[in-house]
Amino acid sequence: MSKIEPYITSIPDFPERGVIFRDITTVIGNADGLQLSVDEMAALLEGETFDVIAGLESRGFLFGMPIAYKLHKPFIPIRKAGKLPRATAGMSYELEYGTASIEVHRDDIQPGMRVVLIDDLIATGGTLEAAAKLLESLGATVVKIVCLLELKGLHGRDRLQGYPLATVVSYDGK
Repeated sequence: MSKIEPYITSIPDFPERGVIFRDITTVIGNADGLQLSVDEMAALLEGETFDVIAGLESRGFLFGMPIAYKLHKPFIPIRKAGKLPRATAGMSYELEYGTASIEVHRDDIQPGMRVVLIDDLIATGGTLEAAAKLLESLGATVVKIVCLLELKGLHGRDRLQGYPLATVVSYDGK
């Protein structure tokens, strides 16, 4: 059992009956929980050679920034479409009911750059897959994906085969 698990609040039947929502606001709302989550996620990068950390809007920012600070690496935000002011590259992907798009500043990613991708959660893997493909389309290599939580029942790892993936806490359900 991870030291971070006691800080995660499980809320049954949210947002719908039969789903257990894993609330991380109780992790980041506690100084010890926040420090443990950043430390445990950063530990998953020990021995990894990389240039930058990229985090997905918005909860990937919550963990990506302090990990980048801790490891003295630059941080690159991957945002929802239309939020970045300079020239961007984008990627669209399918959601359960529709599509979404993410973007990154073109000049933030250099060919050959080795990137660690950070998010709070791996569920279906769609957003992480789109982010990895976006970075690769600009010539970067995604050397590892790190998330605080994984919901194994949604099979996100299946979409991310070929990318080294590490999580601090995994739950069997959805």
